[in-house]
Amino acid sequence: MSIISTKYLLQDAQAKGYAVPAFNIHNAETIQAIVEVCSEMQSPVILAGTPGTFKHIAFEEIYALCSAYSRSFKIPLAIHLDHHETLADIRRKVNAGVRSAMIDGSHFPFAENVKLVKSVVDFCHLNDCSVEAELGRLGGVEDDMDVDEESAFLTDPQEARRFVEQTGVDSLAVAIGTAHGLYTKKPKIDFQRLGEIREVVSVPLVLHGASDVPDEYVRRTIALGVCKVNVATELKIAFSNAVKAWFADNPDGNDPRFYMRVGMEAMKAVVRSKIRVCGSAERLQLLQEA
Repeated sequence: MSIISTKYLLQDAQAKGYAVPAFNIHNAETIQAIVEVCSEMQSPVILAGTPGTFKHIAFEEIYALCSAYSRSFKIPLAIHLDHHETLADIRRKVNAGVRSAMIDGSHFPFAENVKLVKSVVDFCHLNDCSVEAELGRLGGVEDDMDVDEESAFLTDPQEARRFVEQTGVDSLAVAIGTAHGLYTKKPKIDFQRLGEIREVVSVPLVLHGASDVPDEYVRRTIALGVCKVNVATELKIAFSNAVKAWFADNPDGNDPRFYMRVGMEAMKAVVRSKIRVCGSAERLQLLQEA
């Protein structure tokens, strides 16, 4: 097995009307929990790491872990550089083996965002690395980014069309009302806007901020063309709450082999649920046979 590009996963998802889940990883336990479920359910998967993740554990070490898990569980894995902001950082990690990168220039004006994304696309496409970019801006907290409500804005469909044409990007993350983190009230998703983007953009669309979004909303976005669904916060909360509960019941406990496994099992329950919502179960075998 191997580390692969997300391009092939998302093209299959787009052709067949499902979505590939992209789960954020943080350490060996979170990687293993995700891979165990994806192997069990035969779901394609994208393992997403933010710059903060790679400060916690070096990229080369995460790459080695994922490669080992790919061989052990006999499934291909896509390591995705989530919300990276510079060509230099992406170049270093692509040269080290990664084949999927998100360059986030969403905080820049349109022309500057295009220029940055195009520079990343030009480099990555020489190395069989797919590129995701974001147009529009989600609110909430993601790693070191904290975007308040006033700074968030939704994706304009015609700008999305021009953006894809001018950058050659492989997939596009759109802002349609979701946010990073959890919601204080039920999110208001602009499904009409998503449908209008789908009509003028041919590349796979990506839903960021899918944690805490009602399942029926996520399914509806997939029906309207979303091919990749990002989940981070729900995984962390499930893991940490389970570990906290274990220590409440075992105040003298100290063995990480016990409490980390409890956290992993709680996280795995979320992963299973998201795979069902994405409709990606049993797709891996069919994808490999194609």
